This record gives sequence, C-alpha cells and structure tokens, in this order.
Amino acid sequence: MQPSIRQLKAFVAVAEYGSFIEASERLHLSQPALSIAIRKLEESVGGMLFNRSPRGIQLTPEGRYFLPIARRLISDWDEALGDIGELFNKERGKVTLAALPTLAAGFLPAVLADYRRQYPNIAINVHDVLANQVDELVRDQRADIGFSVKPSGAEAIHFESLVDDHFVAVCPHGHPLLNQDEVKWEELIAYPVIALSRLSSTRQAIDEVLQHLDAEMDVMCEVSQIGTAGRMVAAGQGVAALPSLSFKQISSEGLEWRPLTHPTVPRTLGIITPARSLQSAAATAMLEVVRKHALTLNPLEIQ
Repeated sequence: MQPSIRQLKAFVAVAEYGSFIEASERLHLSQPALSIAIRKLEESVGGMLFNRSPRGIQLTPEGRYFLPIARRLISDWDEALGDIGELFNKERGKVTLAALPTLAAGFLPAVLADYRRQYPNIAINVHDVLANQVDELVRDQRADIGFSVKPSGAEAIHFESLVDDHFVAVCPHGHPLLNQDEVKWEELIAYPVIALSRLSSTRQAIDEVLQHLDAEMDVMCEVSQIGTAGRMVAAGQGVAALPSLSFKQISSEGLEWRPLTHPTVPRTLGIITPARSLQSAAATAMLEVVRKHALTLNPLEIQ
C-alpha cells in the first residue's frame, strides 16, 4: 500500500517535534490516530522510522534518510494543489484563440481588454488565420476557441452563431456607384475589382455569389489582406466587395460603402469549440466575455 499524504505529514511532525503529544496537537489529531498513521507508514516502507524508548523518540538511520524525501513530497503535494486551485480560480493559465483577421482586428481587441481587466494573470495567444486554419487549430486542440464562419462537415468541432454579417460595396470617394442607396453585385463587378485571395473565406463566399449569378469579375489585383484591399480602393485602383465588419477594421479615409444586394448574402460568424472536450476554467471565462461583447457586435446597417 502506498503511503498517504496524511501519513507523511504525521511522520514529519513527529520527527520535527520529537513528541507524539506535541505532533498530535499541531496536526489536530488524537494520539491514537497519529500512532496508527505512523504504524501504517512504517508498514508501507517496510521498516521502523523511529526508535521509541523511555528517553524519547529518535529517528532511525532510515528515518533520517526518509525525512527530506517526505518533506519534498509534501511540498510537491501542496504546490500541486495550489497550482490547480489557481487554474480553477483563473489566477493563472493560458488561453489560445484562432480567429479570422476580420474578427481578430475588429472584435477581439475589446474582448481581450475586458478579459485582461478581470483575469490579468492569464496568458493569451491569438492566431489570426484563414477559416480552414481556424477549424484545424480547434479540431487539433491547438486552440481553445475559434472565431470564424460556420465550418462545413466538421464533426469534431461545434459552432455557435454570434452575428450575421453581410457584404458591402467599398468604393473611393466620388465613385458613380455611391450615388445609389444600394449596389447590385452585377453593378459592382462592372468595374475593376480589388479581390482577396482565393484561399480566404470571404473570397470563397464571393465566388459562390458570382457562380449563382453566372458572372465573372474583372480582377484588377488580388491581395491577401483586407487592409491592403481598402488602401488600394482608396487610391482609386478599383472597387471591392467586403464583409461589413471588415470595413470597420480598415481606415475609412478615402472610402465609402453601400449595401450589396440582389442577392443580399448573409455571412454567419461565430464561435468554434472542440465538440468532445471540456474547456478549461480560463477558456470558459473567455467564452463568457465573448458572449457579452457579441451583443454589441453589429454589422454596418443596410440602409
């Protein structure tokens, strides 16, 4: 039978105080209970740890050898309990997030600022990546929480909707399309388009719309970052179709927008979590903060 932490503490107390009476008082144990704990410990290790004589109690050579080991085991036990307690109380820990750049730049900063105010000792890592990478990081449990579009056919992850975004036509100041209250997709793609990479979920959604319309866009330039697309539009190099939430994250200087319609395409964004594993206390607290801020996550309103 393996020694218990109670038995180890009893052994150390008797060794330090040299008395069963004083050790029992310090440990708030009766003397019979303390004696039983020491006897069972000695049975576990296979020999006597104390010499008991009329002159008092002394450690045997084996007891002197075992004393620093017992102290270390007790210290490791107390430290382990303290560590797990801090994790449950959100006094330490780590949360890893994976998010579309749209949400990483346009939504998470306020969330993380709020979270840090409440839990300043929890480390936070953020991966701003493409949608398929968000899914992969969460599925492989390399990220605790993902923020992305709804995954397709991923049984290992769970999706919780946060908001329905929509596409807007982004144009430079003075562009003819800005004379309208709304812009049809076919009207937008009549002009040279600054397009996002085909690997992005935004571009894939746009391609689906164009396939539905049996139309093609005149791609003036293809870029990887939404911010780059915005700057090129502002410089008069073309127009762009962007999710309205992403328009909030880029500089609006030199830019204006109009709702894209016919069709109006909703783009559901939400939380992705592992489907079959429990979240840590730190990640659960993050989800609570995210859901609170999601109530204020409003796309640009369609006029």
